[in-house]
Amino acid sequence: MLLKINRELLDEAMASIGAHPASLPIFAHKNEIVPYKLLGVRTPAANILKQEMLAAGGDAVVPTGCIVNADKYVNVLLLGTLKQYKVLLKKLELMQYFGLKQVAVELEAAVAAVQKPSVLKTTLADGRVITYDKMRVMGILNITPDSFYEGSRVSALADVVARAGLMLKQGAQILDIGGESTRPGSDSVDGEEERRRVLPVIEALRKEYPEAVLSVDTYRADTAEAAINAGADIINDISAMEADKKMLDVVVRSKAPIILMHMRGTPKNMQQNCQYQDVVQEVAVYLAQRAELLREQGVGADKIILDPGIGFAKDVEQNLRLMRDLHVLTSFGYPVLLAASRKSTIGAVLGGVPASERLEGTIATSLQAVQAGAQMVRVHDVLENVRAIRMLEAILRC
Repeated sequence: MLLKINRELLDEAMASIGAHPASLPIFAHKNEIVPYKLLGVRTPAANILKQEMLAAGGDAVVPTGCIVNADKYVNVLLLGTLKQYKVLLKKLELMQYFGLKQVAVELEAAVAAVQKPSVLKTTLADGRVITYDKMRVMGILNITPDSFYEGSRVSALADVVARAGLMLKQGAQILDIGGESTRPGSDSVDGEEERRRVLPVIEALRKEYPEAVLSVDTYRADTAEAAINAGADIINDISAMEADKKMLDVVVRSKAPIILMHMRGTPKNMQQNCQYQDVVQEVAVYLAQRAELLREQGVGADKIILDPGIGFAKDVEQNLRLMRDLHVLTSFGYPVLLAASRKSTIGAVLGGVPASERLEGTIATSLQAVQAGAQMVRVHDVLENVRAIRMLEAILRC
């Protein structure tokens, strides 16, 4: 009798055979192709990589015309096991030309990360640490009169404090406070009005729930700094520090973690900027570059969280692709946040249902985030999402 074994259960299947425990990691490195996509490789280097991967027993996908150097730079998809990559790296040690030295540096780091995955964490300025042994849930507190989901709007301070307390009780670890709607087509408010809305809330929540982790949803450096002084722990910037160049200084100076989100244009015009050759690749490269900007200023990986920006300068198909391929972002060594709760893509997929009827679709996106290896979801409905997430985690853990 022949049984087909799913890749997810391969480690368990190998252990059940009765082999010596010390041999299991050796087998594990032989059982799976680990694909890596290299961007902007010089064409001669691409041809060398193809030849050396074949010699090692793997392969490399290169464009038509690569062999005759039709283009100066190309993308390459490497297809090999960890053992085959180690053979390739030995060869690349002798090849300090055509940019292969940099390829070797990146590949060596990637292979090391697979063999010994780094433990992701987020360190707050006060020294508290968010760990990601399980999916963390961020609850949304919109201090605005015009958020796209009416059920999320709260204005009276006492109501906000009460809702925050309920979210924390239901399992939210982070509360995200926003004073400006950034739905597609929305008009901005001025910074003074934004601060008038959010600062009293942050102060009240810090006083009422001193151990809660508070995030401020803003792209303005002045608001971010004032919010941190009022008790906020994390900056959630939909512009990835592009809307206000002073935001970089605030992050460096405050030591507060920042969520970097992908967006093009502004909320007012972003849906006119949905042209991509490869939305997953372009979003991933952009966020990696924005993170690198912080790293160059001495900001650690434990201060950076990536968000693909579902619904921000993307159409329905592009949003779905980003959620399907969310694992691409999780390979960079930073925590990844998915913020898809009750967004219009869910409404479109489910036949045009309004925001009030998108709970089930939202739960599906949260479960996909778990499957993709993301670390956090931002949701309106904490209890329902927490329960679904914990159930899936239990199934995957057993």
